[in-house]
Amino acid sequence: MLKNSSILITGGTGSFGNTFVPMTLKKFNPKRLVIYSRDEMKQWDMAKKFDNDDRVRFFIGDVRDKNRLHRALTGIDFVVHAAATKIVPTAEYNPFECVKTNITGAMNVIDASIDQKVKRVVALSTDKASSPINLYGATKLASDKLFIAGNNYTGMQDTSFSVVRYGNVMGSRGSVIPFFNQIKSSGSIPITDERMTRFMITLEEGVELVWHAFDDMVGGEIYVKKIPSMKVVDLASVVAPNAKQEIVGIRPGEKLHEQMIGEEDADFTYEYNKHYKILPAINGWSEDPNRIKDGTKVDQDFVYDSGSNKEWMKPEDLEAWITKNKDSLGKI
Repeated sequence: MLKNSSILITGGTGSFGNTFVPMTLKKFNPKRLVIYSRDEMKQWDMAKKFDNDDRVRFFIGDVRDKNRLHRALTGIDFVVHAAATKIVPTAEYNPFECVKTNITGAMNVIDASIDQKVKRVVALSTDKASSPINLYGATKLASDKLFIAGNNYTGMQDTSFSVVRYGNVMGSRGSVIPFFNQIKSSGSIPITDERMTRFMITLEEGVELVWHAFDDMVGGEIYVKKIPSMKVVDLASVVAPNAKQEIVGIRPGEKLHEQMIGEEDADFTYEYNKHYKILPAINGWSEDPNRIKDGTKVDQDFVYDSGSNKEWMKPEDLEAWITKNKDSLGKI
């Protein structure tokens, strides 16, 4: 699917892009892979990793700028939309800016992709888009709905849109593992609630899910990978075994458990070996055999959250992962 193609990733200098780009270059050998982002310093730093690779291109631009996107997407076959304002407190204090990037930006990606005859677009989503309680989650839910509806918006144009949704990315910039690792020397680790759980997914697993979406999609699907959960207190014990855990209370907009599929989506959700797929309710697409394929419909009261998850990460498995990846924690 992606071999010898032209690919563009928005927000490509972030944690996901820094993993997606080298993995995709190695596995698929695309003709061109364009990193589209607005931070020139991050682009300069990233470019040094691919200094002699003429397949990699850098394009300064903002997803808020539709004209710039239109130019960047010239000749592009596949788009990964990873650009977002994603830090929950930042979104709460800068709501207009969050809406401009996460909603208007999504609309611009959809319009420009259709206009430039892009074949397939996969947008990255978040657990916070399922039954959202904060502004970031609400904007990402709106974004998900826009990309799903984008398949209705193409007219005669052969452009398809789908979404990939996952939770806490282990070791990424701004995530809990590097945060705890950074402050453990203080002797104290803040725990918002001792009952709190989080999903655990690696960046590599996130990339592989995007690859699968490109290969499997018809249009309008939301892909959710099956991944393990872990209690935050257990995570803290692995990262900082000698530090005292202090309960500080749940922050505004924070959930006890991450949720990726709510009960309201159960009627449209199908289970597969390594993932779930939420099919669009519009146009009867949730009953379309081409989209369902070999999936099994979940129960009507099905919920996929980190608290009731059947799969749990063992402390020794997390410890082994941290040891293996200690040099890259929080750096990409």
